[in-house]
Order: sequence, then structure tokens, then C-alpha cells
Amino acid sequence: NAALAHYSPSNGSSRTLSAREMYLFDTGGQYLDGTTDITRTVHWGEPTPLQKEAYTRVLMGNIDLSRLVFPSNTAGRTVESFARRALWDVGLNYGHGTGHGIGNFLSVHEWPVGFQSNNVPLEAGMFTSIEPGYYRDGEFGIRIEDIALVVEAQTESEEEPFLTFEVVSLVPYDRNLIDLSLLSPEQIRYLNSYYERIRAHVGPELRRQRLEEAYAWLQESTEP
Repeated sequence: NAALAHYSPSNGSSRTLSAREMYLFDTGGQYLDGTTDITRTVHWGEPTPLQKEAYTRVLMGNIDLSRLVFPSNTAGRTVESFARRALWDVGLNYGHGTGHGIGNFLSVHEWPVGFQSNNVPLEAGMFTSIEPGYYRDGEFGIRIEDIALVVEAQTESEEEPFLTFEVVSLVPYDRNLIDLSLLSPEQIRYLNSYYERIRAHVGPELRRQRLEEAYAWLQESTEP
């Protein structure tokens, strides 16, 4: 069912999950101080080589766009191909947008921010999702979605401000699906830095709430 990018369950299509397949969950909530929208894909068993490579390439695209430094006033459509490049390298692609604006206690899909041709240029302070994916009809679907804040980048040049993204979704990716041999040293460094932030921000809160099982899972899932 996850091969449908925006699947909704029904009595005719719902079925029991098993540990022998991928599971995609697109989650979120609306709170007084913001709206969340985050997607993770997991496999509790033994993924096929194609599933593992496709997932890793989706993750590479997510990382490459998230760590990109670009000139201010750049349109999202100008940079969205960074999220697709690792997939394009092996002839894969996805058929939906790479990201959309996030409303503050408003719509989950909040225009005019995003990466499509009719979105406004990116500016510091905007929130957008970054969500590359890959879908194989009748078999499986992969999407990795984070919310990112557009922030000013620290560069050596002082001529004009450049921008980058600060990912604010703090949830580990599925280690079972990552083929480390495909990742560049820069991508691995980014991943380790991201996991350090997750531990620093989420770990103490889980401890405060005495959620020891969740804390143990978090520590295991964010090993370097």
C-alpha cells in the first residue's frame, strides 16, 4: 500500500503487517506551537538488495538537500534536484514534489513555500518539508520526510548572505535499510552530527518522562 504515495486505509485494502516487508508511516500532529509532518520507512526483517539500495539513495537525497548551501532568494525548484540526484544516478525517480511549506498551527501543506515551480524563493525563517522517495507499484514504497528551517549559512565570503537548512525533525532513520558503502564521508559525518543532536535534545526528555524503553531504543538507533 505504501507504493501509493498518499494511501488511505479502507476495509478492502487493509491487511495485517508482517516483519517480511517495508512499512512506511507518514505521521504528524498539530499543536499550539507548531505543526509536525514526518515520514519514516522501516523494515523489521531482511530487506532485499533493491529495497536497501533504494532506501539508501532516498536518504542520500534527503541529506544532500538538507546540507546544501545556496544563495539567498533562490527558488526551491532550482535546488530540488539535489534530492533526486542519487536516485537519478541509477535510473530511479519519484513522482511527487520534494517538499512543501509547513503551517504554524495551520495547514500541514502550507503554500507558497516549497520546491515546485510555482513556489516563492526561499528565505530565512521559512519552514519546508524535505521528502524524497521511491515507489515500486505492488511491492513497496519509501519516503523519508523531515521538516527543515531555512537559516542563514556561515560562509567564508561576506559579499552576500547564503542560506542552508536546519532539520528540526529529530527521529532516527532505519539502520537496517542503510547501505553504508553508498554513503560519502560527508554524508556519514552529517548523519553522525544529526544523531548527536537527536541524543542531546530527545534523550533527556525521554529520561524526564521515565520512558526507559524508548530511551534505550533511541541510544541504539543513534549509534555512530
